Amino acid sequence: MTDSAPIRAVGHREDPAPHPKRTGTTTSIGGKGYRSSIAGVCAIALLVCAAACTPSPAKTTNSGSGAAAAAPAPVSADDAREIAADTYTYAYPLVLTELTRRASMQKAPMNQFENLRAFPDANFTRVVRPNADTLYSSLWFDVSKEPLAIRIPSSGERYHLFEMMDMWTDVFASPGSRTTGNQEQTIVLAAKGWNGELPAGALLIHSPTLTGWIVGRTQTNGTPDYPEVHKFQDGLIATPLSQFGKQYTAPKTAIDPAWDVQTAPVEQIEKMSPQQYFGLFAELMKVNPPHDNDSPMLQRMARIGIEAGRSFSLAAAPPEARQALEAAPATTLGAIKSSVTKSAVPQNGWRTWMTGIGTYGTDYRARARIAFAGLGANTIEDAIYPTAFTDGNGKPFTSDGRYMLHFANNQIPPVRGFWSLTMYNEGQFFAANPINRYAIGDRDKLHFNPDGSLDLYIQRDSPGADKESNWLPAPATGPFSMNLRMYWPKPQVLSGDWTPPPVTRIE
Repeated sequence: MTDSAPIRAVGHREDPAPHPKRTGTTTSIGGKGYRSSIAGVCAIALLVCAAACTPSPAKTTNSGSGAAAAAPAPVSADDAREIAADTYTYAYPLVLTELTRRASMQKAPMNQFENLRAFPDANFTRVVRPNADTLYSSLWFDVSKEPLAIRIPSSGERYHLFEMMDMWTDVFASPGSRTTGNQEQTIVLAAKGWNGELPAGALLIHSPTLTGWIVGRTQTNGTPDYPEVHKFQDGLIATPLSQFGKQYTAPKTAIDPAWDVQTAPVEQIEKMSPQQYFGLFAELMKVNPPHDNDSPMLQRMARIGIEAGRSFSLAAAPPEARQALEAAPATTLGAIKSSVTKSAVPQNGWRTWMTGIGTYGTDYRARARIAFAGLGANTIEDAIYPTAFTDGNGKPFTSDGRYMLHFANNQIPPVRGFWSLTMYNEGQFFAANPINRYAIGDRDKLHFNPDGSLDLYIQRDSPGADKESNWLPAPATGPFSMNLRMYWPKPQVLSGDWTPPPVTRIE
């Protein structure tokens, strides 16, 4: 999600947010471990728990309506089924994000960065559709007690962004190259309504929820570039505002022993009972109030007994509501999954998500779809991810075929950041190949044609020594798919005036 995201087979898409195995405050990749939900490097998650399972922010009963609650209207069986399905969809991102947060606490405490230090390789199978373009820096924040001061060092000419999401997965800020620039900067992240004194030159950003997620992505030009990126990551500092400029050691975050941190969050959700799912959702709304424009949805939910700021008991719900809520997971989750492929715009064999990414308003179906397909996805202004499972004639890619992606000289992906083409095998992981190349793009030493056009060769065997600079190896066997990643796309991409050319099969 990236991050408009590719389609998932198991676990999560990559670009959203990573949760590989970590030691201390750095992350190493490799070995066996969990798989994240589809499209997005998310993490792992848990069973259910009550309010004590969430961080310690003060509770609120804000319903988002701004008016005294009236008695909900009686509900028919048909209405109850529809409202229950809509409620399941509305709740999905919040529940999924909380499960992901819980899993992350075994890697780094709240309000501290966790830095991914290396790319995945062909042995990495914990997260589908990983990337080989950026190293991640992830931070789960809690600003219930006081604001969080974040120092981002200068990145020089290096592209970076720090996507900030509330617990509903809406992106409310993206400090970095595109928005705030590459210079050193201090950001004070605070709860809504906080207006205290700031350090000199600091940028104040208010979070819609007391807890949330920051996903940093730093351009990494291949493995030789690791040391420079590590220096940048090591310069990331987060402290409570009262400790800004002082030596500070973050306390560990308590982990409930009942939490299942070995199973991907999407899989955990599928195993939840209706009481677990809707009960956790109700508890989470106490500390993560709905958005102000959610009033119609809150009024509908109240008709089946679910109210923001109050615990929920399925057993106490009216019979029609109880039956509808018990049936909702089986029918609604399938609809969320199937909508992933239906929602993307198909062009030349590529499918691209151009709307409903990162900022959703009241489009709760889009928000749930992207949470499932790419938790942590960027807004399209920061990155888009055209995905190809077929050639330009609609025929699925096969490893025994030879293909070419030809960019005319005026068709090279127009970006302010960078672009790459990434290969995935049938399992949506990197494919082992003789040159250990899993992606190719503008930071590689590509050979351009005399007229400025570019040919990329996509096949399992070498296209010849004179063409290997432009070769993206395919898997040894089976079908495959690809992602074209475009960071900081130019206006012609966002307007739809530029589209990826078709991949053609070489006969």
